[in-house]
Amino acid sequence: MDAFSDVLRVVRLGGAVYLNADLTAPWCVVGEVTSELCATFLPRAERIVSYHLITEGSCRAALVDDPASAIRVDAGELLVVPQGEAHLMGSSLDVEPAPSDELMSKYLSTSPGEVMTLNYGGGGAHTRIICGFLACDDSLTNPVLSALPRLFKVDMRNDPQSAWLESSLKLAANEAADWRVGSAIVLARLSELLFVKAVQRCIEALPADRKGWLAGVGDRFVGRALAMLHAQPAYGWTVEELARKVGLSRSALAQRFTELLGQPPMQYLARWRLQVAAQALRDGNQTLAAVAEQVGYESEAAFNRAFKREFGMPPASWRRSKGLDGSRDSIDANTNTRIGGVSSDERLVTD
Repeated sequence: MDAFSDVLRVVRLGGAVYLNADLTAPWCVVGEVTSELCATFLPRAERIVSYHLITEGSCRAALVDDPASAIRVDAGELLVVPQGEAHLMGSSLDVEPAPSDELMSKYLSTSPGEVMTLNYGGGGAHTRIICGFLACDDSLTNPVLSALPRLFKVDMRNDPQSAWLESSLKLAANEAADWRVGSAIVLARLSELLFVKAVQRCIEALPADRKGWLAGVGDRFVGRALAMLHAQPAYGWTVEELARKVGLSRSALAQRFTELLGQPPMQYLARWRLQVAAQALRDGNQTLAAVAEQVGYESEAAFNRAFKREFGMPPASWRRSKGLDGSRDSIDANTNTRIGGVSSDERLVTD
């Protein structure tokens, strides 16, 4: 599995479509997904990605706190706000934005979990938009979301290799307009699919001199190294072995990796192991000792110290803070119990 797919697997994106809008010029609205809205579709959402699929017409969009971010979005393009920040959308951004609290409250109380409809504007040119969100746990550091621009658009059409997207867009529009049994799950899966394709397009469009995690995934050598680290996070990797497998010298890989991701390979691996551990703590009822061994730590104490450094509290406390069952937790942070398995401890952080 490649690193991009592995990150999405760990954060477990959950999607939903909440609004089907038919807007006529002049119009302007504020877009922001609230925790109340998320709760009607998904059981829990700590971090939210907003997106808007333009199916007809066009509009302008910008972050509320950054007028310079303004862009034009046309039919067939997907507007993505990775951090779920408040943003404006309108036929013109100079139009006074309409309050949406009353509309949202009405639908949340009468039709929870269903796609809301909005017909609004001055009666001019039509713009039709499908609005949705994706949610994930913010407790896990998400290199994909943190590496994306705060607001960006992607053309989901005009690609001969992705002609199937055209039919997917039409399906999304039809499902949102004609609500029926099963529409919620269809739209949720389409939400996740469209987001993945949007990020892939974003990676492909990166300039050659771009830095960051997305650039690293797209790099011929660093991308292969990332894929191997994600495929076997508990393995006792060394920079020498990684370099040999990707076809570079140790120094060349270390330099290239650090330049693109801002940290050396072993430091990245140490942090990724802790993210995998957090997923295991959140999703299962394994003992802390078992989780520590699963991600490659030789001692419980080393795992405790590393986890606390990354998440601000020991693993047992972190699991309890998430409302999860910690009855099987047995690690004592003051002991250094040995666990059989591969060699991997805090030394990775400074290697």
